[in-house]
Amino acid sequence: MGLGLPAERALTPRAPRVSSMDDDRDAVLRAVSSAVLAVTRHLSVREVLQVIVRSAGRLLNARYAALGVPDEEGAFAEFVAEGISEEEWKAIGPTPRQHGMLGAMLREGAPVRLPDIRKDSRFEYWPRAHPVLKDFLGVPIRDGDQVLGIVFLANKRTPGGFTEADRRLLTLFAAHAAIALTNARLYERGRELALVEERTRMARELHDAVTQKLFSLRLTARAAASLVTGDPGRALRELDRVERLAGEALAELRAVIVELRPAELDRHGLTETLRKHVRLLDRLHPASFTFQETAREATREAAARPLGPETETAVLRVAQEALHNASRHAAARAVTVRLAWEKGRLVLEVRDDGEGFDVEAAAGRGLGIVSMRDRAHALGGSVRVTSEPRGGTVVRMEVPG
Repeated sequence: MGLGLPAERALTPRAPRVSSMDDDRDAVLRAVSSAVLAVTRHLSVREVLQVIVRSAGRLLNARYAALGVPDEEGAFAEFVAEGISEEEWKAIGPTPRQHGMLGAMLREGAPVRLPDIRKDSRFEYWPRAHPVLKDFLGVPIRDGDQVLGIVFLANKRTPGGFTEADRRLLTLFAAHAAIALTNARLYERGRELALVEERTRMARELHDAVTQKLFSLRLTARAAASLVTGDPGRALRELDRVERLAGEALAELRAVIVELRPAELDRHGLTETLRKHVRLLDRLHPASFTFQETAREATREAAARPLGPETETAVLRVAQEALHNASRHAAARAVTVRLAWEKGRLVLEVRDDGEGFDVEAAAGRGLGIVSMRDRAHALGGSVRVTSEPRGGTVVRMEVPG
């Protein structure tokens, strides 16, 4: 792409080629197209941020890349990074606050390029487990006068650090990334509004259908009770009707509940919603809860087939049920949640090292095994629970992905 060529070499007549500026623009267009396509694939704002960060890091060959979106409470509403593992994030601790260089960039709204960030007066400190950053390039992502966030890179892989040409290139990329981020937010808000409307519609249906069924059920039960002694045969017929009405009411209620999609899935997507849930459990329980993800294959086929809302909802509910069982009943020391795509199928595994149990004997004891299986079967998938006394438990769900 010509991004790392010294200026004098690029200007010699021995290297006739398309101009470096054209190459830079092509690189930006390719990187921005990834972020724009992320929006068109109906990904969450969080996932669009991840695409932007990944694209920026690759564009300028940086070892570390991050993007922070400020909130109104002195921290960051969203903060995503490339080059840091899940274990390293856990050791680093909570999302950074708006101090030091990040806070200065939010206040000043101007690009920053440094040969060594540690020697700048605005630098304050890092948490103990934070990787050591040296050369640094940060650019605000702006929508008019508003700073939507900051994208910054550190530790360029090629010698010499970031150049002025790199700063111009990242500034150009940030301008286009602002459009992708704004569009993602608008799309997400539109989905949330549509979700509110859908929930209102389902509430009306719940009231109109199920409430009427329950009212009829109550009247029929009263009639049956009054006929028990005087006309037992008719009372039995009324009780049969009670059973039928109860079954219809239960079926309609389940249909409405299944349609309800957790709001966090619309805001963050399945992966980040699971990650946040696992982190919360890790803080609340003495056992160690960890989340692992194997990224989906970066193929056109996969991009054209995003997970449907029914699949995301079912996978989240099965994970929550399995985690609830592990935290309440397993007496486990460690619980691991793994989300992966294997041979075109989405795989969820919840594994604990707890006491274990007899799976078949427990199927009817309220551990949710039947409901987990039903959710998977409705999507053409399966749930397998394997466990043995003092040998831990594994809940594995597979659905078309």
